[in-house]
Amino acid sequence: MNKFKQVICFAASVLSWAAAGATCYGSGSFQTCNDSSGNRYEVKRYGNTTQVQGANTQTGTSWSQSARTVGNTTFHQGTASNGASWSGTSQNIGGATFHRGLDGQGRSYSKICSAAGCQ
Repeated sequence: MNKFKQVICFAASVLSWAAAGATCYGSGSFQTCNDSSGNRYEVKRYGNTTQVQGANTQTGTSWSQSARTVGNTTFHQGTASNGASWSGTSQNIGGATFHRGLDGQGRSYSKICSAAGCQ
């Protein structure tokens, strides 16, 4: 799987913790979630920003991610459990979303996605 897909999959998995069978407590602005794999997530939402910090009690690893939306652009950044950092932007223009950034190995990526798919 290429790094762009890993970044997008990681972001999607973080934001869909509840669908993965996690038990969450708290309000819409602050939640603590635990799942059967030993993951614990703390999700903080304020204004146009979401921050997620996670750890796995079984492996001792931790990771974090944040996203901030300004207008039609979302700025993403995170640190994976292996210590690698990544960052990028997603900009909605018309019917397309332009994704650009650096993956966890410092390589740049760029994709354009629409209803027809990504290129």
